[in-house]
Amino acid sequence: MVIKAGLEFVPPVLFAAFRYDIAGVVMLGYAASVSDHWKPKTRSDWTSVLVGATLIIGLYNAFLFVGQQGVTSAVAAILVAMNPILATGFARVFLPSERLTLVGSLGLLFGFIGVGLVARPDPSNLLSGGLIFPGFVLLAAVCVALGSVLTQRVESDISTEGMVAWSNAMGAVLLHGISTSLPSESVTDVELTTGAILAVVYLAVFANAVGYFIYFDLLDQVGAIEINLVSYVAPVFAAVSGWVVLNESLDIVSIIGFIVIFVGFVLLKREAISSETDSIQLRNPSE
Repeated sequence: MVIKAGLEFVPPVLFAAFRYDIAGVVMLGYAASVSDHWKPKTRSDWTSVLVGATLIIGLYNAFLFVGQQGVTSAVAAILVAMNPILATGFARVFLPSERLTLVGSLGLLFGFIGVGLVARPDPSNLLSGGLIFPGFVLLAAVCVALGSVLTQRVESDISTEGMVAWSNAMGAVLLHGISTSLPSESVTDVELTTGAILAVVYLAVFANAVGYFIYFDLLDQVGAIEINLVSYVAPVFAAVSGWVVLNESLDIVSIIGFIVIFVGFVLLKREAISSETDSIQLRNPSE
């Protein structure tokens, strides 16, 4: 909702660049205060940062923001939800230890079907912008999936805080370069309003600074395949927030989609859920 509001005042790629300008400064300051190894020192450190800045920050946001100008949000949700499937494919190539069992693959499929039920794109609008705009959104999903896998593969010593902070800062530079190269974008098109400022600050601090620290920290813990399951959750929050805040309809098919997504999650995380259940029972034997 905040992105939608901000796009009324700022060109898309420039909007993304502004939010990462602020996020980069905030996160570099935070990384310097909490981590000793927050600066890239080795080749592997710089490789990790460059992968994050280029694929997960720069190209992902550029492709996504431009692509969304020509497709509906439902179509974009479906295309971005290809992320876990793409990550699984890339993991099989670059991370031999990252594998899904047959049941796990079934859970991944359930999640994708659930997203389809929630988003339900109109087939007649799928190619309304031709193949170019949907292709940009799909490229965005490819970039973040590949970036997640490659980041996990690179064995660097830089702290998570440092890697995320430098990725955001360098990603902002890349986004500014892309924005400058687009004839459709100009700083003169920016409308400096209170709404625009609040949108940029909110996205920079909460969606970027807080969100990316959580993302990359979990990437180290659970791996590229599972972390990208966030793509399945996003349409659920979009539908619910639209229903609560914007009075959009939330029908029975969407609710069924939520349930299907939950089933997929349970299938993927069945071992972790079972382990957690066992530990709870051990702590509370009387129950």
